[in-house]
Amino acid sequence: MKIAIGTKNQAKVNAVENICSSLLENVDFFSVSVPSNVSDQPIGDEETLLGAKNRAWLAFKESQAEISFGLEGGVKEINGQLFVCNWGVLHTKTGQQFIAGGAQIPLPAEVAEPIRIGEELGPVMESYTKQVGIRHKEGAVGVFTNGLVNRSVMFEHIVKLLIGQYLYANPTQKTT
Repeated sequence: MKIAIGTKNQAKVNAVENICSSLLENVDFFSVSVPSNVSDQPIGDEETLLGAKNRAWLAFKESQAEISFGLEGGVKEINGQLFVCNWGVLHTKTGQQFIAGGAQIPLPAEVAEPIRIGEELGPVMESYTKQVGIRHKEGAVGVFTNGLVNRSVMFEHIVKLLIGQYLYANPTQKTT
């Protein structure tokens, strides 16, 4: 089965590969760099989900894979508190689309404030942690859960939700 992943972000690629390899037979992965066509820093569930939908669709168009994934992280405001949010979409060659959302945790004020004035979470986290490439490693969720849940694990949960829906809707799909 040919599976496309609409990103080159290693945490997201790892999430799809880890889960799909453990559940599906004969998989070939193709990571394609496609735009989300939303803001660099998606704000709110709607924009973040739209980014995931766009990535899944564009990955499919570019690869013609049997299934394609789009995963997107963003932030959203609830009662004056900024939270990380994340969404995923699985698109199939037959036109099915499955959607899932993931973990949400609050961001401390010193991280939230620069985002509110237009900065992107990744660079803000690099400044906050004094580390380079946080978004490709543990991510904000890894930092603020003391490493118990990193970015890849967070997206693995979404991929499980997506694959679970796909397998439910396609009961003849071969699994491991």
